[in-house]
Amino acid sequence: MATITASDVNKLRKQTGAGMMDCKKALTEANGDFDEAISILRKKGQKVAAKRAERETSEGCALAATNDDNTFGAVVALSCETDFVAKNDDFVALTQRILNVAMENKPADAEALKALAFEGDVTIGDKIIEQNGVIGEKIELAAYETVDAPFVSFYVHMNNKIATVVGLNEEAEEAAKDVAMQAAAMNPVALNRDSVPQDVIEKELEIGKELARQEGKPEEMLDKIAQGRLNKFFKESTLVDQDFIKDGKLSVAKYLDSVKKGLHITNYKRVALG
Repeated sequence: MATITASDVNKLRKQTGAGMMDCKKALTEANGDFDEAISILRKKGQKVAAKRAERETSEGCALAATNDDNTFGAVVALSCETDFVAKNDDFVALTQRILNVAMENKPADAEALKALAFEGDVTIGDKIIEQNGVIGEKIELAAYETVDAPFVSFYVHMNNKIATVVGLNEEAEEAAKDVAMQAAAMNPVALNRDSVPQDVIEKELEIGKELARQEGKPEEMLDKIAQGRLNKFFKESTLVDQDFIKDGKLSVAKYLDSVKKGLHITNYKRVALG
């Protein structure tokens, strides 16, 4: 039987983030073999993940960043079960470390991100599973979104529950930050009218007709009334048409054009937890 020292336990704790007693138990079971002890802790995480598979993960941490030349931005969100874990410094730090890997490698999607190496031979996906055992809650990669553009900015709400990245067709730092904040605060359904999904449009038209019908409007007027309400929906719910939060006299599109003629949004992504 190998002798397990406090130094060994602390080393494993630093590598995995697991508690001192869990690390000591894993090292004892592994007879002092570090790789085997890490494997034991990961298996514990898999057991916790399986046991809590049906649990809701409505809490979490969403963070965003851009690269040095502001041409690429990403949002990463880790979800968990409780607000207590979401606010934990180690959980926030883990989210940031995964975001750092994403920024460095620019994976195509969430599955590709989970397959990337995480600070050694473990993948991000395995690290997340391991943390199920360390934390004792269901932990998941809730979102990974990216934007490529001539100029990208981001915004993270102070509670780490909402994060956005916004791309513009040319550099305009303050305006880009303003639009990123707009997207976070106003939760648009799409960038513009053309990018609203057809099923959403059809649903809004149907709602508009039914409301007009309930108001006793003539049947032959329902389509026209519904179209008017759809236009109002576009104004309230598409990013470029929304009233600019810092100046309600301007739409977001007109605000950008006032900053620089022809300045416009190329793309945006918004991630919200809870």
